[in-house]
Amino acid sequence: MTHADPLIETLANARVLLFVFDGPVCDVFAGLPESEVARELTALLSARDGAAGAKAARTGDPIEVLRVAHEADTELGQRIEQALTAAEVRAVAMAGQPTPGAAEAFRAARAAGRGVAVVSDNSAEAVRAFLELHGLEEYVTEIVGRPSGQLHLMKPNPFPFITAAERMHIDVTSCTVIGGSVTDVRAAHAAGATVVGYADEPHEADLFGEAQADVVIEDMQDVADALTAE
Repeated sequence: MTHADPLIETLANARVLLFVFDGPVCDVFAGLPESEVARELTALLSARDGAAGAKAARTGDPIEVLRVAHEADTELGQRIEQALTAAEVRAVAMAGQPTPGAAEAFRAARAAGRGVAVVSDNSAEAVRAFLELHGLEEYVTEIVGRPSGQLHLMKPNPFPFITAAERMHIDVTSCTVIGGSVTDVRAAHAAGATVVGYADEPHEADLFGEAQADVVIEDMQDVADALTAE
């Protein structure tokens, strides 16, 4: 890297780094497939509301099952969300090690005097459990997880990133998001933050480019190296 490197320049202007959990930090469902979690939730839902269960059975996405539950009934949605949170905590315990380079990026951010928050559409409980399991909690000041019962505030809504910035007592425009999806890029830009797209699959780099991520990387170690090179 040179000092003209776009990643170095982007991070140099960031006082706080907002790491998206799933992808840049953890492969949440690496050990417990999300399709299996979706089936578990759908079975619970079907036992209480057959029509909602039948609708949920069309998806393999636990978040979509949760949406169906909330649309059917608020109390039922809360029950399914509790079950999803428990499943996510189980999943991160089975997920293996952090994304290569993520721990190094946390440590480099601390050494460079940057604040660190982790933002996720997964539950805050699951994020906290994973960080504690791998001894990373000391590097993270704030965790912003799924807004319980308010799924409309999940990404691509900018709410999670704005909330993280507020908790860090800083304007979101002074933050850089390290995101793992096009949805993350859109939410970050809607919030007014710069965004680094982490493309862990070759085709994702083009998608991040089309979404106008400020920088695209393929290795989380690049974040650590850029912070060290400043």
